[in-house]
Amino acid sequence: MSNAGLEGVVIGQSRICFIDGDKGDLIYAGYDIDDLARNTSFEEVVYLLWHDRLPKQSELDELSSQLEAEREVSDEILDLLRTFPDGAHPMAALRTAVSALGMHDANAEDNSDEANRTKALSILAKMPTLIAAADRLRKGKDPVAPKAGLNTAANFLYMLNGEEADDVRVRTMDASLVLHAEHGMNASTFSARVTAATLADIYSAIVSAIGTLKGPSHGGANSRVMDMLREIDESGQDPKEWVRDALDRKQRIMGFGHRVYRAVDPRATVLRELADQIMAGSQDTRWLDLSDKVREVMAEEMEQRGKKIYPNVDFFSASVYTTLGIDQDLFTTIFAMSRVAGWTAHLFEQYADNRLIRPRAEYVGERNRTVEPIDQR
Repeated sequence: MSNAGLEGVVIGQSRICFIDGDKGDLIYAGYDIDDLARNTSFEEVVYLLWHDRLPKQSELDELSSQLEAEREVSDEILDLLRTFPDGAHPMAALRTAVSALGMHDANAEDNSDEANRTKALSILAKMPTLIAAADRLRKGKDPVAPKAGLNTAANFLYMLNGEEADDVRVRTMDASLVLHAEHGMNASTFSARVTAATLADIYSAIVSAIGTLKGPSHGGANSRVMDMLREIDESGQDPKEWVRDALDRKQRIMGFGHRVYRAVDPRATVLRELADQIMAGSQDTRWLDLSDKVREVMAEEMEQRGKKIYPNVDFFSASVYTTLGIDQDLFTTIFAMSRVAGWTAHLFEQYADNRLIRPRAEYVGERNRTVEPIDQR
């Protein structure tokens, strides 16, 4: 028997994440995601995923200091970013830049736990810098160097936009990073572990994960939500009528439902509340307003049609990221910037108890064929 896409197949044990899609539970190392998103920072969650416990203040301070020391990227890497062609996909730029980091690391081939943790910290620290620098360069602007004293979320918004964001925007960005930091044995995490299982270096494993996340079936959901919102906005049609017409045509409404969750996506609840806070202090809330109208009519229509389809985290992150000044084609790089925390945690597990991942396929091709001479074929 085959399981298409390995659905439902358990490939190993992990202490990192638990998901119950029927109940809408998402657990990082024993902590509910709602609790973490409301009461911790991204840096605290990184420590949790890497060490299986939340940090003490001194440990958090040390991690923050280590990240700050690793955020800058070399002139060689910035020069590489400058060579990328116009129109290069931001995920392709990130994939190539992370691969280049490995080329410039003399310890890239050292797969000891100590070396891999050092490299993981460097990769996690540099990814926001790479994303922001590549975005500014493609717009003809100079990269903005990371600023001391700012956490990951604040530094990213600063490097991207050239000015410090207010507390509400930083908190929203930070919570979004927490919400996306880990999600079990998803496609990109699995590809990272498959690569590491061959004892390839950690850079290669992260590049595999980035390449997997680049595919729109995995990492592009919030971008497709934004496509839908722009389509509604440009149509001039009342949003509620647009949604009803789309449902009547059996068209999928982007940002509703999830491959894993049969209940409410627990991440969506927190991000929805943060969207409200941004709306309260922002002058331009049209995308958040439009999202609200779509959410309202979907709730009404699903009740009338007797269905249970709920908004997921991608539905809210699309309008939130846009309101934060993040271009649509950068959305998936934000996903990667956050998920690298989970990827590296899984890689620590993989390297610590490694076995080559080598599944089988069920052969359904021809049998008993014989070769005819080439002049008789």
